[in-house]
Formats: sequence, C-alpha cells, structure tokens
Amino acid sequence: MSSPEHKQKIWQLIKKINTGMLTTHHGGELRARPMVLVQDEYDGTLWFYTDLESEKVLELEQDHDVCLSFADPNSQTYVSLTGTGRAIRDKKLVDKYWNSFVAAWFPQGKESPNVGMLEIKIKRGEHWDSSSSKMVNSIKTMRARLTGEQPELGEHEKFGTAGKNQ
Repeated sequence: MSSPEHKQKIWQLIKKINTGMLTTHHGGELRARPMVLVQDEYDGTLWFYTDLESEKVLELEQDHDVCLSFADPNSQTYVSLTGTGRAIRDKKLVDKYWNSFVAAWFPQGKESPNVGMLEIKIKRGEHWDSSSSKMVNSIKTMRARLTGEQPELGEHEKFGTAGKNQ
C-alpha cells in the first residue's frame, strides 16, 4: 500500500502536469485519450469528468483496468499509474469540481443528462523525476555509454502491488 507521504509525492508530480493520458481496452486493442485533473488533492483515487455515453465509458464497462500516464519533458517528470476505473453519476461530485473548462464540454451545464465522473482507483505505479537539466542528463548518458554503466538520471520509484488499493 502507498503511504500518505507517497500519495502526496505523486500528487505533487501530477498536479503540475494536469493532463494525463487515460488508456483503456478497446476490444483487443489499447486506446488512450487526454483527461484533465479536476480535484485539489489525492487520496488514492483520481476523478475526471466524462460524457456518460462516451466510448471510454463503454470500454470501462467491458474491462475496468486502466493506465494513466503523465509526462512533462521540460522538467523530466514522468508518472505511470494503473488501477481500475468506473463511470458514475454523482451530482455532489459534479457540483464540487465544476469549472469553466468543464462547462465548455457540457453546453447544457451541470444538469446535462450525460455529465458524469470517472473514478480511477490507483493500485500501483511508478515515477521518474530528474531535477538535472537536459544538458547534464546528456553528459551523464554519454559518460555511462563510455564506461558501460547505466546513467543515474534522477529518482525512479515503484509503488503498490497487484490487487491492493492505494
């Protein structure tokens, strides 16, 4: 299980990026699309708005397993999260996170019959975070190539285990 401190660390990494790619199973293939974070804190569950009649909702009904990936090449920060997802109709959550960005996707507003939330419960993941500049990382990579060692480019950590919620 992920500690509260680790959840906070993950949140600090992904909230700056704000948009993640949600990957679902689409028949025998994988399909990804961008999703924007709406919450102000992270407790092991991520929330996103969705159209309850969208393909991703149908895909989640077929297979709940998902992957979310966040990337910021400028800061050399990358996060991959896996878990389970489901779509729900919850007026309290819709009201809680509603904002002008979301309103653009739902012209009928909060009362739209198709507005809903995706609940993604994170089970495990990993992150990479390098505070070094691209130039420093390039030098470290060249040095490692010359010495036959792997370059040390920053922090990399895995968390969670299969079957356990975070």
